[in-house]
Amino acid sequence: MEMKPKQLVTLNINERTYEVPLHPRDLLVDVVRKEVGLTGTKKGCGQGDCGACTVLIDGEPVLSCLTLAIACQGKKITTIEGLADAKGELHPLQQAYVQHGAIQCGYCTPGMILASKALLDRNPRPDTEEIKRALAGNLCRCTGYKRIVEAVEAASETINKEGVK
Repeated sequence: MEMKPKQLVTLNINERTYEVPLHPRDLLVDVVRKEVGLTGTKKGCGQGDCGACTVLIDGEPVLSCLTLAIACQGKKITTIEGLADAKGELHPLQQAYVQHGAIQCGYCTPGMILASKALLDRNPRPDTEEIKRALAGNLCRCTGYKRIVEAVEAASETINKEGVK
């Protein structure tokens, strides 16, 4: 089967514009990692089962291993690198994950944090069950989830107190 030629696509990733030559079948996870160089997004199972590749598209958590990059033109993509502020200060979610020991090997962490961010943007005061449901598509083999849930609860308090987005 002959590959179609690449076409230039404009992607908005972490508030920056990237013009990337893409094949129509290129996956967002590969484009973010290989073409743009943002390696915080992890490629886990490649089948949409683990959540390691989770990014936000227009604020919603999306599995980038199942998403065609070309379909993201005109949308706002946020990766883990896009959460820290302009001065490099970690987002309260990132800080809470560190403080609560919710980042053991770190492989699932970017996807977990972005899924957590989407939850807190929708519901700034989730209860424990809502947190568990929001993170159900993200697998972690190291922490046992307890510390992750505690980190999200702590970040929720900080965000609500400080009014951080």
